[in-house]
Amino acid sequence: MKLAKAFAPANISCIFIIRSGKSPTKTGSLGLGFTVNKGVFATIKKLNNDKKFNNQKNNIYYNNKKINFPTVDSVINRLTKEKVIVDIKSNLPIGCGFGISGASALAVSYALNKLFNLKKTKKELAMTAHVAEVQNHTGLGDVVNQYYGGFLVKYKPSYMFKVQKLSINNKKIYYKYFSSIDTKKTICNKKIKNRIDNSGIRALNRIKKLNKKDLNLKNLIKISKEFSIDSGLLKNKKVIKTIKSIENKGGNASMIMLGNAVFSNKYFNGSGELIIKDKGACLC
Repeated sequence: MKLAKAFAPANISCIFIIRSGKSPTKTGSLGLGFTVNKGVFATIKKLNNDKKFNNQKNNIYYNNKKINFPTVDSVINRLTKEKVIVDIKSNLPIGCGFGISGASALAVSYALNKLFNLKKTKKELAMTAHVAEVQNHTGLGDVVNQYYGGFLVKYKPSYMFKVQKLSINNKKIYYKYFSSIDTKKTICNKKIKNRIDNSGIRALNRIKKLNKKDLNLKNLIKISKEFSIDSGLLKNKKVIKTIKSIENKGGNASMIMLGNAVFSNKYFNGSGELIIKDKGACLC
């Protein structure tokens, strides 16, 4: 086989609680989030002796631009000693809260498994991607969502791969991003972490108390916004102004975790459109 290709959906994280363990396999997050119809396509090829490639290390490209992508590199090095060319394509940005690092790691793990006939289970591959995220401080809970797909609430840490699927699917979501947030600086700061965790617990408890009728997109966005304020994460002026503008027009909106970005159940000026999809990562 000359190449292998896989897809993993983007994930929008609404609420999260950090759960740090003694090892990456026992570290993750609780929270609320959902996957969408867009994500990443990863194509893997074996590295040849072509002089234009560096044969000493993996060559990773994101939308045709060569980049340093430690999370993806970690996945490759864990699964094979072979050096490869990775071509990742997406129409969503890295570092703005769409779980692109997790999606890339997961799609690459699936494609590597196919290319080299590694005979790993999907869950083993997903755990490899999750560990890479944790080790590189690029995420804590995206991979498990991207593994299952759908609108998910996690009352157990993500490394356990136990989720509750909510009956919210095929609904349009509108988004706009302004800038990235450094995930590592956020989740590794003890003071910020404690405030996030306390706010996240309160938010999840509010979700638990909702009856089936009230467990809808509108109410979940409201609780997500309360979390963004309570946690102290909502502080970007453009994000605050955009959320207020949406609410003034009868919509509901919140901040995408972790990025200076907004998602809403109503169209707003300059927004892109996504669809909530109950589809996890897969080979292409």
